[in-house]
Amino acid sequence: MAWHPFDLDHLAHEIVLKARQRDPESLNQAYKMRAACAYGLERFWGEHLRLADKEIEKAEFVGDTWKAFVGILRKARPDLQLPGTMLSNRQPEATIQAAAQQIWQLDPQDHQIGLAVLIALCDSVVWWTQRLKVPKTGDR
Repeated sequence: MAWHPFDLDHLAHEIVLKARQRDPESLNQAYKMRAACAYGLERFWGEHLRLADKEIEKAEFVGDTWKAFVGILRKARPDLQLPGTMLSNRQPEATIQAAAQQIWQLDPQDHQIGLAVLIALCDSVVWWTQRLKVPKTGDR
């Protein structure tokens, strides 16, 4: 696997700025997103479903990160098919299952490559989150 940056840092910067604009408190989700990478692409993708009902801004932050990730992979490997749209947990189970199935069907090597890219993107998101976090009143 050869390394190509694919503008990860720039994309991460945009994702964090957008999340900060929506809700500065949602930036704490960056650390949880990075930790979710340890559980695989499937679980990372599913986080937006878990958050969608009660923590919409956090769900959008995860969704923006996933969409950027899918865009990066489409540039690098147009043959890989990953769900590029975010769903609601109120959608039919068959729709959710079909999207998850796209991830489950990846070749193990493609899965590993994708996970490496997602981890690098999340590392950049965490870095920008640390730099762009709005300090709370009294923090210094």
